[in-house]
Amino acid sequence: MNGIEKWLERRGVTIDEIAEIVFTLQHPYNADLTIEECGLSVRAVLEKREVQYALYTGIALDELAEQKLLPEPLQSIMESDESLYGVDETLALGITNVYGTIGLTSFGYLDKMKPGIIRRLNVKGEKIHVFLDDLVAGLAAAASARIAHGDPKAIQYHLPESP
Repeated sequence: MNGIEKWLERRGVTIDEIAEIVFTLQHPYNADLTIEECGLSVRAVLEKREVQYALYTGIALDELAEQKLLPEPLQSIMESDESLYGVDETLALGITNVYGTIGLTSFGYLDKMKPGIIRRLNVKGEKIHVFLDDLVAGLAAAASARIAHGDPKAIQYHLPESP
């Protein structure tokens, strides 16, 4: 388990929970897909340094907000999970874009529907997950897009060769 996986687990998020979301997104298009392959895809996305940096940043901000260590008005914005804040989604979009626009559309779906672990993270309570719920959605969307890009059954179009 690498450093970012430890950070996720410290916040109550497992690779298996993210893999379940990836499976839900991709299984309709790939009947042979397994949860294990989805977990491998999540881990492959987590190997990208820019993904790790986004997660480290968002998790740290959530934790600082829980400890009431952010300056105002940021502390109040984080505590109320202000709907117009949008910085959490912006950070997550950096993850979704790693595998193209399919990641963006999947992220929009996940942000709206909030399946599985994303729904649990979105519930307001003693923990603050302003960033983490969106970052997990971004991670699942990117892992799903990675699988879609690697689907051998996908139609490949090629430009005609130049004369």
